[in-house]
Amino acid sequence: MNQTLKIAAVYAGGVIGAGFASGREILQFFISHGERGLWGAVIACVLFAYLGAVIMALSVSLGTQNYLTVLNKVLGRKLARIIDVLSMFMLPGGFAVMLAGSGAVFKEHLGLPPLLGIFSTAVFCSLVLMRGMRGFIGINAVLVPVKIAAIALVCFIALTMPTTGQAETANGDAQMKGFMFIWSGILYVSYNMIVPLAVLSSLGKNVTLGKGILGGFLGGVGIGLMILLVTAAGLVFYPAIAEYEIPLLFMASFLPGSFKIALGILIWIAILTTAVADVHGFASRLATPGCKKYQIIVIVVVVCMLPLASLKFSLLVNMLYPLFGYCGLLLLAGLLFVPAIMVIKRKIKLLS
Repeated sequence: MNQTLKIAAVYAGGVIGAGFASGREILQFFISHGERGLWGAVIACVLFAYLGAVIMALSVSLGTQNYLTVLNKVLGRKLARIIDVLSMFMLPGGFAVMLAGSGAVFKEHLGLPPLLGIFSTAVFCSLVLMRGMRGFIGINAVLVPVKIAAIALVCFIALTMPTTGQAETANGDAQMKGFMFIWSGILYVSYNMIVPLAVLSSLGKNVTLGKGILGGFLGGVGIGLMILLVTAAGLVFYPAIAEYEIPLLFMASFLPGSFKIALGILIWIAILTTAVADVHGFASRLATPGCKKYQIIVIVVVVCMLPLASLKFSLLVNMLYPLFGYCGLLLLAGLLFVPAIMVIKRKIKLLS
């Protein structure tokens, strides 16, 4: 896999995690709006593509190895400090959600003890990140294409299923929400920017400007297209899928038993990349990837988040993710507008 595609994979791996791969996030932010949720998905696609390119442009230009340098440039030192502090809570919190998601997959679909899923994910992340940046990029290059293919396959099959009239009910309910689908699309992107910023900015010293920008853009487009696909497939089964911890597995319930087990394993694999991204983003903020301090931080984060993993997966998603979104709005505003302001200031300086 070339450098551009590796960057795209890292970006997608940081976003398409437990909540996404399970369908839970997409249900909450997009499917619940009926057909209007598809337009919310388009908004998210545009934002993900633009922001991915912006983050990589800033990271490569500044030669960064963690997100703080980018934050200082985009928001200024005072606001950057606020986002930095929030991120130090949000990244480990996101990892706890990934652990809970692993437990839910093992329990609901594989018929195995949830603790086995939780501890397997914790051990996997620890071993991968002991190799530093090589381990982080390498695991994304392998697992991201696998999870995208698995999710896409289930969604394409779901779209071929006959509708039962439930989608019409969803659209009727969605009328009550007016244009909230726009806000949902923006909010979804805003809470999802913390992890991509943390992981993409750690690549700043290792890639060229052109490949960095293209990789960020392609990764964002890929994320957006997957949101559209899952939303379209979910509308076929809404509101029935709202009753399930793992909505995507409900969509796959019409498939042969052996395939459903394989899908459960693949969705767990999908969880792993975001879990790794959360821990890497936190650890790389405090130490150079691969060094002894970095490895110690990885182990401490993994161990400290294990108790939170016993909480219900959907409860964590519904409570924490909107909060992450509101906290990320400041970062989103900075990434959207500050680069344009910087260009304008540069042109004014050249003309004066």
